Amino acid sequence: MIPQETDAKATPTSSKTWRNWRENVILVAIALFLAVIIRTFVAEPRYIPSESMVPTLYEGDRLVVEKMSYHFHPPVTGDIVVFQPPEELQRRGYPKDQAFIKRVIGVPGEIIKVANGKVYLNDQPLQEDYIAEPPNQPFPPVQVPADQFFVMGDNRNDSNDSRYWGFLPRQNIIGKAVFRFWPFNRIGFI
Repeated sequence: MIPQETDAKATPTSSKTWRNWRENVILVAIALFLAVIIRTFVAEPRYIPSESMVPTLYEGDRLVVEKMSYHFHPPVTGDIVVFQPPEELQRRGYPKDQAFIKRVIGVPGEIIKVANGKVYLNDQPLQEDYIAEPPNQPFPPVQVPADQFFVMGDNRNDSNDSRYWGFLPRQNIIGKAVFRFWPFNRIGFI
């Protein structure tokens, strides 16, 4: 009889242990599912691999890239966008999954040029207090085609941008850089 009592007492404990394990597995599965959904459709972390956006962003900075807003409206001049390399960059050897980050300078229909150390948008010089230094090479006027953007790095003289590989197609845009979370001494909205 004693073994039966022990078995009877073990059954509720093992049943409770099994329920706890099952609940934990379900919680972990839900958390992983939500993490994948959030990273795919809402926001994701990114790392800055170069100095092309100095002084706004430095090599090694870590950002949150928001992905939702561009489903409702297009990027605007001044937005800092993260994107997959366009075909021209892929032809030059950049892998399709390598992300780039640049500032939107021109949107569809606008005319961009660089002259006398200034960037002009529709023949008006841009007020660019965010650049490392004025651009040192002229660039002839170009009109931004439909569904494409003209992007440049804030480090104008050390940036592989639209001046060298052309326009950025809208479908290549991953999202907008909105928040720097590393390093802690520069944490904040961009």
